Amino acid sequence: MTGSEIWAEVGGDGLNLWRICRISSDLTYSVVGLSGDEDLVEKKARTVILNMEEVSKDKRELGYRIASGLASQFECEWALEHQACFVIAGDIVYNMAHDVPRPEKSTGKMVNGSDIDMVVIADDQVPDALMKRLDEAIYKEKYRLLVTPHVKEEIDYVVKKLTRVREQAGFDTFKHMVACKILNEGELLFGSEGLFSEVKAMLREKGVNERLVDMESRARDFRKNAEEFLLHAERDKIREEHSYLFYPTEESEEFELE
Repeated sequence: MTGSEIWAEVGGDGLNLWRICRISSDLTYSVVGLSGDEDLVEKKARTVILNMEEVSKDKRELGYRIASGLASQFECEWALEHQACFVIAGDIVYNMAHDVPRPEKSTGKMVNGSDIDMVVIADDQVPDALMKRLDEAIYKEKYRLLVTPHVKEEIDYVVKKLTRVREQAGFDTFKHMVACKILNEGELLFGSEGLFSEVKAMLREKGVNERLVDMESRARDFRKNAEEFLLHAERDKIREEHSYLFYPTEESEEFELE
């Protein structure tokens, strides 16, 4: 079983359950099963992986349909596919999207798992009025997907010009670092390959990938030390001094209004 399935079955304190699964020599992790049942654990792991890959594929295809539909809306006045690129990011890029129902933050409505993280970058020559209309069109699509009963998907998106990407590539504030991480891992979903390549080249020139690799290495060390602390520290000490470990800053900050 997965950790969430075990918790749903036995209930109780989630931290204690996590500790048991990590410390026990009789369990394998992160699909949890008894030692000696490796074939069943492997079968379950394959099932989980295949499901994530299928969900990721479906969400990517939905994102593409949204982007191409928007291009059709503007085709009479804006060659959107030549002057803008739609970048897909987040869980979908790594084939790790899930379909576990969860409440959407702003409305509280239940949605089907991972959101569709989309960054739309336009050439600097595009008029601001068109940028505003594109933003409004995506917002309408976001709302439609949220309220349509048989869809219930969430789009997290941001619309910006290339000038804004140049500013963020300075990698000089936390929000700029988050934006760079999203673009560094992002893949072209729809639109201008030339503009997308320009964005990637900009990140390379600024050494963004190397800086992110260094940060990821330090983050792994931090995570290892944090897990050791959470496994062995007294509960009261965790609550009082280290509750921040359970509430990390999310990449969704890039998709908040600036």
